[in-house]
Amino acid sequence: MPTARLRNPQPRAMRKIDLKDFKTAYPAMQPDQDYPPIKLKSLKGKVSAAEWEARVDCACAYRLVQHFDMHDLIYNHVSVRIPGTEHFLLNAYGLMYDEITASSLLKVDTDGNILWAPEFPHGLRYSVNLAGFVIHSAVHRARHEVGCVIHTHSLATMAISSLEAGLLPMTQTAMRWASVGYHDYEGVAIELDEQQRIVANLGDKDILFLRNHGVLAVGAAVGQAFNNTYRVERSCRSQLMAMACNTKMILPSQAVIDKTTHAYHPSTRRPYGILEWPAMRRLADCIDPSYKK
Repeated sequence: MPTARLRNPQPRAMRKIDLKDFKTAYPAMQPDQDYPPIKLKSLKGKVSAAEWEARVDCACAYRLVQHFDMHDLIYNHVSVRIPGTEHFLLNAYGLMYDEITASSLLKVDTDGNILWAPEFPHGLRYSVNLAGFVIHSAVHRARHEVGCVIHTHSLATMAISSLEAGLLPMTQTAMRWASVGYHDYEGVAIELDEQQRIVANLGDKDILFLRNHGVLAVGAAVGQAFNNTYRVERSCRSQLMAMACNTKMILPSQAVIDKTTHAYHPSTRRPYGILEWPAMRRLADCIDPSYKK
């Protein structure tokens, strides 16, 4: 297995993260017992315009995932490819989603090298989450058209991922996808050989349910991936609400399902997320514009 190497982070965090050793994902912490807010130096003007834009959009997606209650404390991940590179941005494992900013995101590559990390306060040795690296690097390496990958453990997606039937075309919202992928649970995703199976089960789809785990949504841009995440979340919630009524569920005919899916296909209508993302950014600004720091 490759070793994640820090090339240009702060000196205190210069260490190797061995993917063979799960324990290295949880370094010894000695935080300031007053737990002051984390203040980081801004990267604005210190990275390319394309990277800064990717950082701001990525941080915004984290804030929105929390706002819409799809987060799981410090767990899960949103990753964004830096345009024109094989590098992507990932959260520092230990930050809540409402703490994530454009300048707090780690820059990594698909080989497991941490190319840049912020200078966190003494005693906070935040780095990458191993499972996050394994899952996200697999998709970014295999799907070059994908600009953003979002993985969540929401209650609704965990529940649907654990049902044999999976996601049903019960609502117009769920009919948006002609099909979604399913990947059987193999344990915590820290083994590199699982990557090929994750990628194979995702195929060219936008949604992959990780059985007994959660869901993965991808998109060409952050707005498209976030829109997929939001809509699959609502599809799962509505299905669970209907199933809780303990009565017969009405499903449209396959012909109607196919007709609806065709109407919602990006080539028929428009790519989802492009129209919506400016409004999502404005919403995030109203909630807390600090994500842009």
